[in-house]
Amino acid sequence: MPSYLQIDGTVFRDEHNRQVTLRGVNFCGDAKFPSKPSMPSHVTKDFFDGDNVSFVGRPFPYSEADVHLKRLKDWGFNTLRYLFTWEAIESKAPGVYDEEFIQSTIALLRKCKEYGFYVFMDPHQDVWSRFSGGSGAPLWTLYAMGLNPQAFGATEAALVHNTQPNPQEFPKMIWSTNYTRLACMTMFTLYFAGRDFAPKCIIDGKNIQDYLLEHYNNAVKHLAIRIQEAGDLEDTTVIGWESTNEPNRGLIGYQRLDAYPVEQKNHKGTSPTAWQAILTGSGRACDIDTYEMGGKGPYKTGKVLVDPKGVQAWLPADYDDSRYGWKRDPGWRLGECVWAQHGVWDPSTDTLLKNDYFSKLPDGRPVDAHGWVNIHFMNHYREYSKMIRSVHKNAIMFCQPPVFEIPPIIKGTPDEDDRLVYAPHFYDGITLMTKSWNRYWNIDVLGVLRGRYMSPVFAIRIGETAIRNCFKEQLTAMREEGIQNIGQTPCLFSEIGIPYDMDNKAAYATGDYSSQIRALDANHYALEGSNLNFTLWTYAATNDHTWGDQWNGEDLSIFSVDDNAISSSIPASYLDKNGNVTVSTTATASSASDSITSSSASATPNTSYMSLDMKKQNPTPTPPTTTVAGSRAAEAFIRAAPIATNGRIIKYGFDLAKAVFELKLEAEAPTREDAPTEVFVPKLHFPRDGGATKVVVSGGRTEFVDDGNGKGGGGNVLRWWHNEGEQTIRITGVRTMDVEVEDTNLALQLCDRACSVM
Repeated sequence: MPSYLQIDGTVFRDEHNRQVTLRGVNFCGDAKFPSKPSMPSHVTKDFFDGDNVSFVGRPFPYSEADVHLKRLKDWGFNTLRYLFTWEAIESKAPGVYDEEFIQSTIALLRKCKEYGFYVFMDPHQDVWSRFSGGSGAPLWTLYAMGLNPQAFGATEAALVHNTQPNPQEFPKMIWSTNYTRLACMTMFTLYFAGRDFAPKCIIDGKNIQDYLLEHYNNAVKHLAIRIQEAGDLEDTTVIGWESTNEPNRGLIGYQRLDAYPVEQKNHKGTSPTAWQAILTGSGRACDIDTYEMGGKGPYKTGKVLVDPKGVQAWLPADYDDSRYGWKRDPGWRLGECVWAQHGVWDPSTDTLLKNDYFSKLPDGRPVDAHGWVNIHFMNHYREYSKMIRSVHKNAIMFCQPPVFEIPPIIKGTPDEDDRLVYAPHFYDGITLMTKSWNRYWNIDVLGVLRGRYMSPVFAIRIGETAIRNCFKEQLTAMREEGIQNIGQTPCLFSEIGIPYDMDNKAAYATGDYSSQIRALDANHYALEGSNLNFTLWTYAATNDHTWGDQWNGEDLSIFSVDDNAISSSIPASYLDKNGNVTVSTTATASSASDSITSSSASATPNTSYMSLDMKKQNPTPTPPTTTVAGSRAAEAFIRAAPIATNGRIIKYGFDLAKAVFELKLEAEAPTREDAPTEVFVPKLHFPRDGGATKVVVSGGRTEFVDDGNGKGGGGNVLRWWHNEGEQTIRITGVRTMDVEVEDTNLALQLCDRACSVM
């Protein structure tokens, strides 16, 4: 059973005062879309019947819970970021809650408790709603804002997978460009700053901002109350609540509407300026620049005419506004762009009147991309946090600012909180957008965004070692930004992950997941090197090789129903029908003297680099005895790691190339008999038979144990009783792949591959 977590500066501690490292997954990607009817993003039938859906059975049926939870426990995870959406609670109408879904959620949370997971709740959204191309808010919220989602396709106010005539041809990752299209720009502006920029938008006597915020907070509060009423979940299992996933500023802080903001780095397909989006949203035709994503980022490919032929993204004037029972103020006219109604432009002449309308507040104070975080985001977070704590008194608040944005200033303000966690996201954009692991070069994206380079050329990192170190430096810098602005609080990356459908899904045909292993190992190297907590994106119970995570073509799940082995290097013949390893053979640890690893390789651009080969290091490897069905690139994410540390971790890491785990800690006192340091040591890399695994400690004694409840993880936990002071442990296992040195000059290799860097 999980214990109550305390926060001690930048670390978590359990009831024995041991430092707890939170390592987990997002649970689950399937929670984004309904179960009844089942509505993955490639399904078009009955899509707009959004009032009559159910999320009961998401993320998976209760009957399957033991299989999934035991699997995750066996893989070494102790934390779940539990996804749910506003739509799942309040889809039918404002104020009408789905109690069946809520009770099914509570039942699944009790299962999570049985397996000893820490859980924090994630009110998930992407680009506002399924009906604007993502997930999150109910359909009725779009109507409340005066928008007509059935016209989004003609106007390109949003690109929605569910409405595509050929969903299999929907461009990968184009969904994220919806943040800079009319629907999202409008909705997030109204949600965070309707009072400032849309004062005429009054519904039920309230500004649309207050109307939406009230319903959102009340829906989440209702779930929190039901969890509290369950009586056995708060604090030990449900440790806290995260703020809104990946919030977006909409138009707030735009300095000009007729140009791209300097902060906008994501362009794919048609990429309208805000002014062009406003025009096409009102039925006007525009020539819009088009982009593709390359290895160095987006590049312009041309122009295309977007002609809605008079179709508007706004509800028509004759729309039956009584459908949901609200009363819209007469000063807010349907059938007309809300920004025209606020004097931003003149529809009679198509003239932009206030190009800088969103660059200053009504009182004249300027606002920019960072300013909205400290003003509008913090106003929202403050109300949300207050609401959660009104129910869950001791909740840990996971504060998630916008992606890659400088965190808000909380330290030294009344918002300072001793039970707050900084929860940013990190993705390697080049790998994510190109769906390929480029081990030859990458870019320090955070450094570019923070203006640390005179030119992006200087942000380029050459060679896999330099790339891995660059990831670590970026994560460390983000952690330090949190300490500087938020305070001495823990940092947990609540999303970090890789796409598995790399190189046109080559691994699905060959079984060679070496690129995925490299990419995911690089992310873990960065997390461990920065001593961070994390939840991987993602675990999706319905992932398959055809539709990936069943949502917008994404394919980031560490699990897939179409993958049957624990790793690409464990033969299927070792597995029974349930995916469990049945063969046990003897192997000895291989010598690592002839290898080179990422931690010891030189970062000099024109020297040797790593080459990871999927050949077995031993002719008779020891397969692990664990639940293995469905894992992908498991070598990288099933890894040794501290669970509970007596003292404070100085540093730790798992070297995949050598199958070596090392931990250095500083203990104030000797370990108690009932509270030793505990390390997860997976049999995948550290088999128990034949003396293959060797443990060397600076002092004390160790033993491998079951976790005691029969709910997974059995035999994978090493307990270590040690003295006070600085202590070290080194665990050497069996290498599952070769790491060879190749002497060919890296620069020549780049040229051979026609890779133009500069």
